Amino acid sequence: MYSLVKTSRSILNSTRLARVSKTSISSSHRIGPVAFTGSRPNLFHTTARTQHGDIKRPAPGTGIKVHFKDSKGNLIKTVEGNEGDDILSIAHEYDIDLEGACEGSVACSTCHVIVSPEQYDLLPEPEDDENDMLDMAFGLTDTSRLGCQIKLTKELDGMTCTLPSATRNMFVDGKKSTHH
Repeated sequence: MYSLVKTSRSILNSTRLARVSKTSISSSHRIGPVAFTGSRPNLFHTTARTQHGDIKRPAPGTGIKVHFKDSKGNLIKTVEGNEGDDILSIAHEYDIDLEGACEGSVACSTCHVIVSPEQYDLLPEPEDDENDMLDMAFGLTDTSRLGCQIKLTKELDGMTCTLPSATRNMFVDGKKSTHH
C-alpha cells in the first residue's frame, strides 16, 4: 500500500508529492527520482551520462592499437583504444586531425578514412546512410569508411587508418570542429 509523502517545494518545484511505500523509507533509500537521506529528499540521476566520443584511454599496452597515417603514408601517431570505441572518438581523444563535423551522426563525410584491404574485410558492411555520405567524400577508395562507423574489435588490433589529403564539409568549409 502506498501513502503520500510531502516533499519540500524548494527541492521539488513542480512535484509536491511523491508516492512511496511506507516500509521502504530508511536512512538512505533510492525510490524513483527521489533519494531519502534521513527525512530530507534529494534529487539525483542514476543513469550514467554518455556522450558521443566519451571514451577512456586503456592502460598502456592493454588496448587495441590503431596506426594513423597521413595521405602520403607517413605515420602520424599510434594510439590505443578499447573494444567498441569508434575511430572518430579515438582520433579526437588523441588530438589527431580527423574532423567529424556532424559529431558521428552520419550526416557528413569529414571523418572519412582509408583502411587496408585486409582490415576492410574484417569490418561489417557499411549501411546505406554511410555509403551515401561516402559518395561525397574527397579521395574515395574501395576501402574507404567513415571513422565514426568503425567500431574497434580485437580482430582489428594493429589497424591502419590513412587520412585523405582533404575533406569536403558542406556545412562550414574552413572551420575546424572541436571535441565536446
